[in-house]
Amino acid sequence: MGLKKDCRGFTLLEIIIVIIIIGSLASLALPRFFKTIEYSRSVEAFASLAAIRQAVERCYLQRSSYVNCGDFGNLDLENPGNSPNNHFTYSFSGLGVTTYTIIATRNTREGGNGSDAISLTNDGVIITRSGTGAFSGIQ
Repeated sequence: MGLKKDCRGFTLLEIIIVIIIIGSLASLALPRFFKTIEYSRSVEAFASLAAIRQAVERCYLQRSSYVNCGDFGNLDLENPGNSPNNHFTYSFSGLGVTTYTIIATRNTREGGNGSDAISLTNDGVIITRSGTGAFSGIQ
């Protein structure tokens, strides 16, 4: 019985080196991947904020004030926070005769911490967007 000299395959050292390289690449790519996912969820909030804003403006045209427009029962729009698989809850603050703020707060069930929010503010003159937490860079 002769010894076979033409063995094929990978050594344990080669496999470990490949696993280390793949792990290093994954550790660089995963944070960017998760940031991209959060960005896509913020796009969902922007679309909902735009729809809510339009409904609030229609309510203002009917009532000449934003005071009673902070309840989804007074708007001609369903609360987007009640839809299945939503990632945000929506609320109002600062409702006045000519001012309002709509706030989209990230749900805590899928990675949000309750302080991640996007707000849309109408101060009577200009409408601004801002963010807190993971969305602090939003303008």
